[in-house]
Amino acid sequence: MPDRVKVPAAQQVLAILRYLARQAGPVPAAAVARDLGLPRSTAYQLLATLADSGFVVHLADERRYSLGVAAYELGTGYSRQEPLQRVARVPLARLVDRTGHSAHMAVLHGREVIYVIEERARGRPPLVTDVGVRLPSQLTASGRAMLAALPAVQVRALFPDASAFVTRHDSGPRSLSALRRLLVETRRRGHATEDGEVTPGFASIAAAVLDHTGHPVASVATTFPQEEAAPELHARLVSEVRRTARAVTNRIGGCAG
Repeated sequence: MPDRVKVPAAQQVLAILRYLARQAGPVPAAAVARDLGLPRSTAYQLLATLADSGFVVHLADERRYSLGVAAYELGTGYSRQEPLQRVARVPLARLVDRTGHSAHMAVLHGREVIYVIEERARGRPPLVTDVGVRLPSQLTASGRAMLAALPAVQVRALFPDASAFVTRHDSGPRSLSALRRLLVETRRRGHATEDGEVTPGFASIAAAVLDHTGHPVASVATTFPQEEAAPELHARLVSEVRRTARAVTNRIGGCAG
């Protein structure tokens, strides 16, 4: 077998990504160049290219760099694909059996959620959460559960200005500050909710599935008619959704939130 040709620029890009992944927080470009032994001009050029593609976030106010959403998606891509669906399908089916309401699993892709599993309860109407459907993450319980588990810098990178906030029925957060307040409440409760913001007349409860680093790779949710949302039912559904999310988290070797 012939010797593999090493590409210096590719090696430098990988070195930068590995370096940023090891840091406790954002770092200045000068530190990247110094610690990796790169010319400062090369470090700045590579960081700018990575920022353009979403693998790095440039925090202009702090003059620092951190990993971006694309790097996170790449790092958790394995768990978002078929293996995750295989380990999650049985727990979701059991959630439907225990509650009598439809359940689904979604993953985060940029500012949207993509539904990868739907388990419809017998006799329940179809929902918009069919497999492959994309919805704005900030409007869905599934998206809110995952966003609440992300670092604040990643949420800010996803929603940099008002144009990032899409609505479906003239409801939901329309600014980063409003979204932050919603996510703080979600973290406090340990689960996310949505009430008629995706489909009028229906509400949802969701909890995040976390990998071994505590990052959200997916979320488990159940959707039910608002007219059936008595306090007793709501409390039971919260318990069952969180139980299911913990079960999937354990199956992928993740850590509890």
